[in-house]
Amino acid sequence: MTVHYQGKQNGVPTQFTIRIIGNNISKTSSNFQIDFLVGDKPLPTYKTAIHKRLSNCLKEIYLFVKHNHITLDAASEKVAPRIVPYNLALYNFHKPVLFMA
Repeated sequence: MTVHYQGKQNGVPTQFTIRIIGNNISKTSSNFQIDFLVGDKPLPTYKTAIHKRLSNCLKEIYLFVKHNHITLDAASEKVAPRIVPYNLALYNFHKPVLFMA
């Protein structure tokens, strides 16, 4: 799943990309890994571990964004067309975490 946002980093307008990779290791659980990119360059988030929950991935991005004074424009969201409907539903449910004050 890939989601693009317009935003600012240190006052400079730029494009941010969140790539969420869902891996089904067993029939009963999923694991998620994130990539957070500025333009086409990956940013080093705090953890590179695989998360059990999508909400933990988004919390990690939120903490990174807050710590590095990055703002994301929620209105500029563009979701890549090829997406698993379940992952999109999960993302939309947990998305408010990215834009907390």
